[in-house]
Amino acid sequence: MESRITELEIKLGLNEDHLEELNRALFRQQQQIDLLQAQFRELYQLMLSGTSGEQRNLRDEIPPHY
Repeated sequence: MESRITELEIKLGLNEDHLEELNRALFRQQQQIDLLQAQFRELYQLMLSGTSGEQRNLRDEIPPHY
């Protein structure tokens, strides 16, 4: 009986470690998602401000090394 309890305690400890590791991974992923969403919103705003109907000069779009 004592060995079964010890075995269950070991399994419980391992499961707690795995759960904590999964929580840390999930937290990092959520941070990455938040960052990507912020970057997407910024790009979307830049796109909207660039398509305000103004005439664009193609000369302005030539890379500086030409």
